[in-house]
Amino acid sequence: MAPRAGLAGAFAALLLGWAAPALANPFADWAAVVVAGDYHGSAGGPTEAFDNARRDVSRELRRIGFAQGNLRTFSVRPDRYKDSPQKSDPRAIYKALEELSGKARSGCLIYFTSHGAPQGVVIDKQILSPGILNAMLDATCAQRPTIVVMSACFSGVFVRPLAAPNRMILTAARPDRTSFGCGEDSVYPFFDDCVLKTSPLSKDFAALASSVKSCVALREIQEGMKPPSEPQLSIGAELRPMLPLYSFPSGPPDAD
Repeated sequence: MAPRAGLAGAFAALLLGWAAPALANPFADWAAVVVAGDYHGSAGGPTEAFDNARRDVSRELRRIGFAQGNLRTFSVRPDRYKDSPQKSDPRAIYKALEELSGKARSGCLIYFTSHGAPQGVVIDKQILSPGILNAMLDATCAQRPTIVVMSACFSGVFVRPLAAPNRMILTAARPDRTSFGCGEDSVYPFFDDCVLKTSPLSKDFAALASSVKSCVALREIQEGMKPPSEPQLSIGAELRPMLPLYSFPSGPPDAD
């Protein structure tokens, strides 16, 4: 496969029209990994917020067209959950990306929900740094269209290291700001809640990012959270004109 075959193929379909039926479900051949990286709330006790987000973001990805067989989920406490996630571990996440990208070759999506630090995102007892994640993506997804969503405090630190012409990076906060909603009694972090609420109303990932940013800002104002987290967005120059091809279906989420 040529290095930029994913983007080139989509562009050809847009111009020529002959491949339009293949785009009826543009995410059917995408690899996807959704990771809950911690189970501790902001006060140190257990929380279901990250695993709730992992479960329901995965369900939403299936609704918009990601194939179950091309999707892997990860949890710090996998034995607790009926949907059979794998154990959250950077090496296991890399192996899953390697496997999935080997068979689902049109694009990649990676979604992390966890605590964060200026050094990176928490994955159980480790910190996954932007540099390591970038290397993982280079080795697996390469130049394919790639969506990276980082729901964590300080997650803006991932934007610059991961930025590439074929990638979209959406983060829950600036590099120097916390995000909110990971208390022991939280259902979801604020950012993940906004993803789940606005995705069914969005036409594609670019529109979703805009809606999520507005949703988070409004929620923080309503609940008096300061300073604002200011979610960050980067869309590569090659991917930006292609995003309308990767459109979301209308309709309610799966009932399961």
